[in-house]
Amino acid sequence: MKTRTLVTALSAAALALSAAGCAKEDTSTTTESGIELVKEGTLTICTHLPYEPFEFTEGGEVVGFDPGVLEIAAKNEGLETEVLDVAWETITTGEALNTDKCDVGAGAMTITDERAAVMDFTDPYFTATQALMTKTGSGITSLDDLAGKKIAVQDGTTGADYVRENAPEDAEIISFEDSSLMQQAVRTGKTDAGVNDNGLLNYFVSQNDDVEVVTEFETGEEYGFSVKKGGNDELLAAINDGIASDDYDAVYEKWFGTAPTE
Repeated sequence: MKTRTLVTALSAAALALSAAGCAKEDTSTTTESGIELVKEGTLTICTHLPYEPFEFTEGGEVVGFDPGVLEIAAKNEGLETEVLDVAWETITTGEALNTDKCDVGAGAMTITDERAAVMDFTDPYFTATQALMTKTGSGITSLDDLAGKKIAVQDGTTGADYVRENAPEDAEIISFEDSSLMQQAVRTGKTDAGVNDNGLLNYFVSQNDDVEVVTEFETGEEYGFSVKKGGNDELLAAINDGIASDDYDAVYEKWFGTAPTE
């Protein structure tokens, strides 16, 4: 019995040491201005790739409008930025923030009441509408023209919600995990059309002349960056200051070719 008890005790001690060795190191910190960070010296950003021109990989680096805007706040606070590619639903549900995976959620994310219930949003930084993309010369000009046809959407987006609410009843809605798959479905003819945010689709058609945006739907959407609910007012203020700055105008013009309209 003593031998068994000793072995059990040693096993328990070994497990405890193993668990301690596997425990996640706490790298969180608070800056002098009161901003809480999950990693010292770094503004950690969660997004879902790709979503050109808002966030995508180029030359092994994540670039785009969203990282560019957030870099304004980071530089003002003397911070580096790090972008993590995570599942979209972990951003829209607030999970990525609540589990301290990142400080900020980004991804051309429309501010909605449902999302605002589980995370805090910055001031709006981009106004969007939904757009309908088809093969060039398809003759399709509206959702009504898609009766009995296939429409591509992206999982968990307001565009997908719009199509489900407004498309003809006999239209077949095909949902894709990311925007790239959704866009290629239209381009290759797998679907007859696709609906997503106008900034995304207008950029895509500017790079591919075999597809076109045939109409847009005024949905009154605005994008915001998100932080943990009730937990980081100082970070919200820093990002809002960046959105309101002249530096924002320069980032906007870099990615969209024109100055932002009032």
